[in-house]
Order: sequence, then structure tokens, then C-alpha cells
Amino acid sequence: MSELRKDPIVGRWVIVAPERSAKPREIKQPQEERGKICVLCEGNESNTPSEILAFRNPGTAPNSPGWQVRVVPNKFPVLRVEGELGRSGVGIFDMMNGIGAHEVIIESPSHELDLAFLPIEQIAKVLKAYQARMIDLANDRRLRYTLLFKNQGERAGASLAHPHTQLMALPITPILLKEELIGAKEHFNYKERCIFCDIIRQERELKSRVISEMENFITIAPYASRFPFEMWILPSRHNADFMKVNNADIAGLAKILKDSLLRLAKALSNPAFNYIIHTAPYRRPRHDYWTTIDEDYHWHIEIMPRVTTPAGFEWGTGFYINPTAPEDAAQYLREEEI
Repeated sequence: MSELRKDPIVGRWVIVAPERSAKPREIKQPQEERGKICVLCEGNESNTPSEILAFRNPGTAPNSPGWQVRVVPNKFPVLRVEGELGRSGVGIFDMMNGIGAHEVIIESPSHELDLAFLPIEQIAKVLKAYQARMIDLANDRRLRYTLLFKNQGERAGASLAHPHTQLMALPITPILLKEELIGAKEHFNYKERCIFCDIIRQERELKSRVISEMENFITIAPYASRFPFEMWILPSRHNADFMKVNNADIAGLAKILKDSLLRLAKALSNPAFNYIIHTAPYRRPRHDYWTTIDEDYHWHIEIMPRVTTPAGFEWGTGFYINPTAPEDAAQYLREEEI
């Protein structure tokens, strides 16, 4: 029988419907063909805007070959750094100028190697690039939040095959993050504990939804998973802000991120997926809740395979229908040989 499950953080409901379930082998997706010409490949640096940040081999010049990780402005940005916010109202409607930042983190010179198949040391460099750009953008007082997200595969929204991540810095706090912040705050006010830390403790006791755990990080299939084989990576030690992760933990995060993505790639034949880093917004000297969230929020990465398609019911209700119980997904991923 189907179950209605409520996410304990934001109160979102999910329908887990195992009678609609497909076996993992039935939802494996064919490999997508990659094009021959790629503007993100090494040697094509002149085809991108000038780099903002790069980890390079010694002696190599900016905007030339010899880089390991490279960050450039998006050639077709949704938001732009130049200009003023220009907040205004038109009757009951609010608006502002499209101010922000839109950048591309090119994860390696290799066109063929997705993040899951890169060496751990290279993944750590990618994570350090994420962190460095977030810290730099925090100096812009117009901005309130930086979203880091990866679209892998056409079905997940990727328009370029070369492995990359995108960054968008925003002058507002996204509503989905606000919902998490509010849910975490309400739990903390009631119990004086972080809800994410409570989830980690309970999942360790139950074990049925734990996929892997190593070096201060844990990967779980969340109780109210929205998608088949959805995974969350959380730091075992409480920390609200990805910008505060130290170098030792960056190395551990690279290891478990590779482990998680490799399990997903092997279990489902390298499916399209999105992952998103959920972290604290930039704190400003403002008299509101967002300035005091270190105790109750907990940064994490959400990995969402694109093996199902939301349809009318999902759009009409805000519910998700997940045909694979997270306990079954966790067991399958946990047992995958990598």
C-alpha cells in the first residue's frame, strides 16, 4: 500500500508508492552522446569569458591551457553583476533589476570524465573553487545567497556535455531555502536541537536509509524522498555554513561525494541528475531571523536523479510521487560494488 510521508523539515508531503515501482535495471538510462566541439575544453579558452578563478599548473598564464579547475562568467548570464538593485513597486507587485552573478565552474580539462570518475584530489579542488567563489561574492552587500548547482545530462537541464557546475548569486533568499530555515528554526525553538542532527542520529540508529558514512560525512536516502534514489550528504558535525568547511573536511567531502555519485552511476548506468548545495544565506547586520541561524541550520548536498517526470498531480498539489521506497533505494545503493 502507498504511504504519505511528511518531510520533517519543511512539512512537504511525499507519496511513496512502491506498487508503481520499477526495478533499478528498468530505470537505467542510455548514455547520451557527447558532441565533438566543446567551448569548455582545454585549448578553447578564447571561446569563454575571461576566467575569474583558476587552479593552474605552475608557469601557465590566465586564459590559456594548463588549468585544473577553471571558473568563468556564464556567456549567457541570467543575472549580471553590473548595476543597482533598483527595488520598486508597481501597485501590489514588487520588482528589482536582475543583479547578481552567474558563473560556470569547469570541473576538469577532461571532456569525458564526469565528476564521479575524477580522482578525489580533483574533486576536492572543485569543492575549494565552490567555496572560494562563495566567499568572494559574500563581499558584495547587494547579494544575500549563492546557489551552487550541478545539472548532469540533458534530462537534468545540462546544455553542455563537458562536466561543469553553475553558480548563481542572488539579491534575495530563495523561498525553498527560507522554508528549510523556518522549519529548522521551529524545531530548534521547541527542542533546542538541530533537526538535521536529529535526523542523522535517528538514521544511524535505524540504518535502513544510510548509504555510506566516512570522515565526518554521511549519505542517506531521506525519509520523504521526492525522487527514486534521491540522496543527501550531510556533515556529521553540526555546521550551518558551507563557507566554513575546513580543508580537512573538504577532503572528506570529496571522498564521500565521489562514493555517492559513483554508486548512483553504477546502479543506474550514469543517469541524469541534479545536485544542489543547501547552505546558510549571507549574514548581514539586519535585525531579523536570518542573522542567527548557526545553531539550528545544517548545510548539506541534495542529489536528485532524473529518472521520473513530475506531471499534473505534482504541479497541482506540490506533492511528489516516488515509486521507489527510500529504504529499498538505500539498500540497493549500499550494496553496489564500487
